[in-house]
Amino acid sequence: MKSVWVIFKKELSGFFTSPLFFLMAFVATVLFSITFSMGIQNFATLLSNAMYQMGANPQQLNIHYAVFLQHLSLVNLLFIFFSPALAMRLLAEEKRNRSFELLMTSPITSWQIIFSKYMSLVSVLFAIELLAFVYILCSTKMFEFDMLPTILTGTGIFMVGAVYAAMSLFASSLTDNTMVAFIIGIVLNLGLWIFGGLAEFTDNVVYKKILEQVSVNQHLQLMIDGVFKTSTVVFFISVIFFFCFLAERVVESSRWRST
Repeated sequence: MKSVWVIFKKELSGFFTSPLFFLMAFVATVLFSITFSMGIQNFATLLSNAMYQMGANPQQLNIHYAVFLQHLSLVNLLFIFFSPALAMRLLAEEKRNRSFELLMTSPITSWQIIFSKYMSLVSVLFAIELLAFVYILCSTKMFEFDMLPTILTGTGIFMVGAVYAAMSLFASSLTDNTMVAFIIGIVLNLGLWIFGGLAEFTDNVVYKKILEQVSVNQHLQLMIDGVFKTSTVVFFISVIFFFCFLAERVVESSRWRST
């Protein structure tokens, strides 16, 4: 575990001192500030208009759906692109710089390499989501609301981000070209949502049920609606493990080729 901790600290320090992270944090802050302020203004307008209107949509008058869900959906969108951009330096860049060969000859297993690098990547995504939650916490000064649905939504989006991280790390393990790794990561992340939406395009009850069970969209929607199921957590962990396993296999094959 000492080797894992050393690699984890090295990668995490590299992330938080890199210009790329500060650029991402800046972009995220600008987008969060614009979209959240607009959402709050629109919500305040809806509340004032609701006093004079009948039959307003209940979801439009719920700050969780009207503001926070849109705000956290932006986090999910950023994760799709941020994960591959961050992951490309973890393995692809190391291969290009020949520092990857040092890891292959060091007394550390492929699983330890993948686990430590993956945890550092997930930690950065968690920091970005915490930045988004700062805006939500500030709104407690203006409105009274139940934080539990928003926390569940944030947890669901973080788990989806963890899946993006696993797929992006796998993409980074496939090549020594950072741009290729970045593109493959984006394709995998977008493909995850496209696959999840296939259930809406089939009338076959059996196929529809199967696709819903393996759909990220369906599992995330449950958490957005305030429903927490153990099967949802198991699903996300299984997908994460699968792509980390694939990345580990690629790294292990590189170890055998280098010996």
